[in-house]
Amino acid sequence: MKSPVSQNRKYRKVFWLLSILIWVFLTVGCQKYAKDYEQFSQNEKIIIRFSHVVGEDTPKGQAARKFAQLMKERSKGKVEVQVFANGSLYRDGEEWEALQRNDVQIIAPAMSKLIQKIPELQVFDLPFYYENLEQIHQLADGKVGKMVFESAKKNKVLPLAIWDNGFKQFTNRDHSLHTPKDFTNLKFRIMPSPILEDQFSLLGAKAEARNFNDVYQALKNKEVDGQENTISNIYTKRFFDVQDYLILSNHGYLGYLVMMNKDFFNTLSPEIQKMIQTTMNEVTIWERKKAQEIEQNQLKQMRECQCIKIETLTREEKDEFKKLYQPLYQKVKRDLGKVMDETEIIVNQKK
Repeated sequence: MKSPVSQNRKYRKVFWLLSILIWVFLTVGCQKYAKDYEQFSQNEKIIIRFSHVVGEDTPKGQAARKFAQLMKERSKGKVEVQVFANGSLYRDGEEWEALQRNDVQIIAPAMSKLIQKIPELQVFDLPFYYENLEQIHQLADGKVGKMVFESAKKNKVLPLAIWDNGFKQFTNRDHSLHTPKDFTNLKFRIMPSPILEDQFSLLGAKAEARNFNDVYQALKNKEVDGQENTISNIYTKRFFDVQDYLILSNHGYLGYLVMMNKDFFNTLSPEIQKMIQTTMNEVTIWERKKAQEIEQNQLKQMRECQCIKIETLTREEKDEFKKLYQPLYQKVKRDLGKVMDETEIIVNQKK
């Protein structure tokens, strides 16, 4: 039979053990932990699908990946931006409808393709009108950009940014292109834009709208004689394999309007909404610098490979084209009024 002393010792041990367990339980239960979003299930994550039609190594392709990376880091994994490049999810003519249906949440189509829905974008398509990207950026970041954004919102989308690809150049299969007469009776692939149609019509050439991912085959099969595009798109799609002449004309701007499904955006918390816009603004600055770096590097590589004959328009040759396009400039001015007035202020301010 155990003594009363030993029994008391046993009870004291049990008491202290229970006390410690209760203390640990209360401490752990009340402690606040930072959420580890990497451990969230797919249902708990915010999935944002970003669809575009160009290559991953283009300015747009790299910027889309940069945006996805930063959103993942800053949300600690809660926001997952899934990027679908090269038209792998939706092609040129399908992106807008997919965004409207919320099948994708972000697209960044070339602005030329949106003119029917956002007429203010016509000013960015004017050929031989702008001297440099600085003028374009003043438009995009100033009053003209605001008017474009307000017009876009009427289509139930949320415009987020305007990204660069750069200035377009001409390519052709048969001969170099230095004067308007050199374009007579040639057929060129264009993006679906009334301004671009008029651009080639005034040159006496034919224009045919085709999806971007179909251009290489159309050139290879000689269904079109040439096309216009940026150095980045010419290089990544290897148009130099099926074209003989590259004319450095810098005649027209190619930029992208980055847009989000507005209803989807409105379902997000204010914190995530702010994160998206802040991150997009940072990526836009990064993307514009990157676009120029990529262009310089890829043009250098095409010169070194000698895979296409590269020529450059002179100042006098550009002026000849610009004179030809005066009626087009005046037509857009009549159609857009205030938008064109603001554009002219920027274009003429340093002359």
